[in-house]
Amino acid sequence: MSMYGKLYSACLYGIDGVLIEVEVDLSGGIPQVNLVGLPDSAVREAVERVRSAIKNCGYTFPLQRVTINLAPADLRKAGSAFDLAIALGLLAASEQIRLPEGERLLILGELSLDGTLRPIPGVLAMVDLAMKRGFTSVLVPIENAPEAMLLDGVHVYGLRHLKQLAPEEISHKKGTATAPPLYLTTLSHLQIHQDHPIATEEPVLFPPSAEDYSDVLGQQHVKRALMIAAAGMHNIVLIGPPGTGKTMLIRRLPTILPPLSQEEALEVTKIYSSAGKLKGSGSGLMRVRPFRSPHHTISGAGLIGGGSIPKPGEVSLAHHGVLFLDELPEFSRGVLEVLRQPLEERVVSISRSRASFTFPARFLLAASLNPCPCGFLGSEPPLPPCTCSPARIAQYREKISGPLLDRIDMHVEVPRPANWQSDVQPLSSIKMRAAVERAEAIQLNRYRNDTFTRNSELSGRMLRKFAPLDTEAGRLLEASFETLGLSMRAYDRIIKLARTIADLEGVDRITSAHIAEAIQYRQLDRRKVEIL
Repeated sequence: MSMYGKLYSACLYGIDGVLIEVEVDLSGGIPQVNLVGLPDSAVREAVERVRSAIKNCGYTFPLQRVTINLAPADLRKAGSAFDLAIALGLLAASEQIRLPEGERLLILGELSLDGTLRPIPGVLAMVDLAMKRGFTSVLVPIENAPEAMLLDGVHVYGLRHLKQLAPEEISHKKGTATAPPLYLTTLSHLQIHQDHPIATEEPVLFPPSAEDYSDVLGQQHVKRALMIAAAGMHNIVLIGPPGTGKTMLIRRLPTILPPLSQEEALEVTKIYSSAGKLKGSGSGLMRVRPFRSPHHTISGAGLIGGGSIPKPGEVSLAHHGVLFLDELPEFSRGVLEVLRQPLEERVVSISRSRASFTFPARFLLAASLNPCPCGFLGSEPPLPPCTCSPARIAQYREKISGPLLDRIDMHVEVPRPANWQSDVQPLSSIKMRAAVERAEAIQLNRYRNDTFTRNSELSGRMLRKFAPLDTEAGRLLEASFETLGLSMRAYDRIIKLARTIADLEGVDRITSAHIAEAIQYRQLDRRKVEIL
């Protein structure tokens, strides 16, 4: 006699959830288990985890020919999220439990050998998928329950141990062929309610850090440049000799960024959930903008994402936040060149033989670099003179290509600060953030009917529509275009910068003063021979 059962689970494909049907068939024959549906190693090993968990919880593992199918069959399955669904499918098909009827239930979770549930990554993306597909309930490990509850409109059941599915004592003996069934008709005793203590903490809106721009004495022009970069989400690179505060200035950038909106917070939280990096989900969605600072030994796949089933890289983990590359030329040229697409298109596209993956990558790139390997090229006393040979300088500069630098909006020099002792009221992060938030509000209102939200995303027709120049500003930009030999990309980026500068001043029309200041932030265009 054949017995059949079907449950629903899910897995991650990139950062998105994919619905998987878990079908279990029990038939006569030599006892064996066949798992089909393109499972990877972790999924194939689920059979042994499930077998031990069922036996150690007092249930009976079916001594029949067992076939488990994960559909769709042409999609490669990865991860351990199917363990619980496979176990419940076996118990339901062998009539040891009966799952509640009338609910579309998504089942997720990894089993340990004693039946304890372990948390899995990517629950937020999978629950989001379940809601879109009409599921009313999800059964997840208790540690994933806070994450699942971040989305409204779905019943969340949290499970600590497989034995919780049978509230009454399991009294039959192991190995008894005629063991009585243990029917489970409700999951109400497992439901997590929205007023549960795990979801009552206040969200953190700004980085819980003592760092503040008031710690940085002097460098007022660099602080203003960083404020402009934060207001319009413009990419920026700081250039200067060692010890002038480049790293210190960039590391304080998150303190002046506005908190994530509800939509942005959901996107960022889903990415971190998929990457298994979501911490403290009991406090709600992530509200602080990400700040990622990878080491210069990172690989290309680590930066943009990769793997047989690609996972998000640093550029996606920095989505709606900051990606900081300290000492830019120390990164390999090949790694830096992969940044071209995400800087231009704000997404990362990775193709594999079976599928293509698209990861969001809308980030602010902040980088620092020295003018030469020793850092003192072109410096004046009391700084020491440069000791680098021309060949070594040329090799150092070749790490950064012209097209990559062209995609960075702002190139700002950070000289050795002078008269910093007289800076008794340095500009603080609170004042800078207030100005950034005012400029952000102007942009959100201006682009309320469009798909973009920041000035840095303007291009083509939209740039001409939202960033008109007055006559004098147009003439100044044309003259600079010819004098400095700007590319068309640099031409557009100067206009975007001027648009943000005007927004910080609260004016609608871009004037020649805004254009002149924007040109000042293109140092590598103005001094190609001296620096790079």
